Amino acid sequence: MSSVLNPILEVKNLRKEFHIRKGFKILTVKALRNVDFSLYENEIVSVVGESGCGKTTLLRVISLIYPPTSGTITLFGSPLNVKMKRSEEIEFRKNVQMVFQDPFAALNPVKKISHVLKRPLRIYKIQNEDEVIKDILSDVELTPPESYLEKYPHELSGGQRQRVVFARAIITKPRIILADEPTSMLDVSIKSGILNLMIKLKDEHRISFIHVTHDLAAAKYISDRIVVMYAGMIVEEGNAKDVVDKPLHPYTQLLKDAAPDPEKKVKTSMIDSGEPPSLITPPPGCPFEPRCKYAKKECKNPVELKTVGDRKVRCVLY
Repeated sequence: MSSVLNPILEVKNLRKEFHIRKGFKILTVKALRNVDFSLYENEIVSVVGESGCGKTTLLRVISLIYPPTSGTITLFGSPLNVKMKRSEEIEFRKNVQMVFQDPFAALNPVKKISHVLKRPLRIYKIQNEDEVIKDILSDVELTPPESYLEKYPHELSGGQRQRVVFARAIITKPRIILADEPTSMLDVSIKSGILNLMIKLKDEHRISFIHVTHDLAAAKYISDRIVVMYAGMIVEEGNAKDVVDKPLHPYTQLLKDAAPDPEKKVKTSMIDSGEPPSLITPPPGCPFEPRCKYAKKECKNPVELKTVGDRKVRCVLY
């Protein structure tokens, strides 16, 4: 992505902490630690990493489901006020939509699909409801549209439900969609259809996506850029193909080696190199240092995210 372009979304030094009680103690979980992140127009960025690395928390902070502990979020060139007025929040939700992991839980089981799609139109006072709904269902490849309107969510397949969720997300003509593992609960045969749908929506509607996934192959397939997260920090960022084919950070290499590949003769497991660190007491230096086979003495000190060519990597090897 050209540096002369201004990002439509930018986060700086983003931190998110959760306080939990353990007996008489209050412990602090450092879910996000000084995350810097940008999203450009008409771009798909995939955020990858193990469970618990902060991927979903990042989406929920950007969508203001969780307020940030500190840091700034800039949207369309203006700092985002986390304490919005109702009118400001409505405008924000119109432009920034979220697609959740479970398409069944995301839909009201006692409401027909027609109700699901009409509700945002009425909230945002969008005219010509019937025509808009038919066009949107056609856009997400649910045809003929009339055959879906009177159905309930349980009457649809998992892939069809997720397409309805995408239809509801794009019906307000948002500029950004935050997609939280949108294919993880779908059969393998259906996943490619949803991934291709995301590419189509980007190309035809110029929607930008932040796509959270643990699937490197899916991230490489649909993304312009990949951001790799570990223990609440970004450890690598760059062109999607480059990050997967030639990973720089040892953790990205581990993710690649652990991905299922029928052509591999030796299977690598993430467990082979230990467990992710506690986010209550994370390592003071590189978060991956306790598991890294290349670890050096310098890794125990804070390691900055540095630019290496057209990539960014948080590692003393570069």
